[in-house]
Amino acid sequence: MSLNGRYALGIILTFVLLTAFMLYSMPVINIFFQHKAVTPDLFFYNRLSLWLVLALVLMYNFFVEDRSFFVWEDKKYSFSFYIAAIAILYLICSIGGAFLNGFIRFLTEEKISTKLAEFKILFQDNYLLITFTCLTAGVTEELLMRAYIQPRIEKIYNSPMLGVIGSAILFGLLHSTYGTIGQVVIPFFIGLVFAMFYKVYSNIKILIICHFLIDFISLIMMNLIDIKHLSLLQS
Repeated sequence: MSLNGRYALGIILTFVLLTAFMLYSMPVINIFFQHKAVTPDLFFYNRLSLWLVLALVLMYNFFVEDRSFFVWEDKKYSFSFYIAAIAILYLICSIGGAFLNGFIRFLTEEKISTKLAEFKILFQDNYLLITFTCLTAGVTEELLMRAYIQPRIEKIYNSPMLGVIGSAILFGLLHSTYGTIGQVVIPFFIGLVFAMFYKVYSNIKILIICHFLIDFISLIMMNLIDIKHLSLLQS
């Protein structure tokens, strides 16, 4: 199999594994716990399973692709660049996400995601679970969606634009499990912003930190506000 063929298979494997583990790991894990509702323990193991996906993709990369996991070498920047880049990315994603959320709700009168309502209860005063959840999302999703998938799409089709758009589409679809239009469109927007940054600056650490902060601040706010205002956090 050619290198591009191995890259293509790796992309499919990564997306299928992420989707499958997000959808089905909790019911499988619950066979051992037999809880009637989602509990912090169940959710912890569900998030832990995403690290297993990352490990499997790393193994595929090592044994099948036989190339560096990072197609693009990570560039080094000054501390001030890190701070500025994280702040700007956070503002773009937060303001843009809030605008898209409001626009979608205006057009569709979309209701609150039932998963977000569950999270409101699940994460209540559980700051350890919040931190672990955000760390998991930041590390696994950025390494897999940006560092792994994006440059390989670009290599296969020899198109930087397709790498950016393709990885953003997959990132949006990955969040469709939340069950709302907003939870696909807004991650797609964030995926576009992150993918363009990664193409230009080639630094995954900045994206991991920013991803962590976006999720962490959102979950902390969710922990503090009344459930009737939960729709404001659908970005």
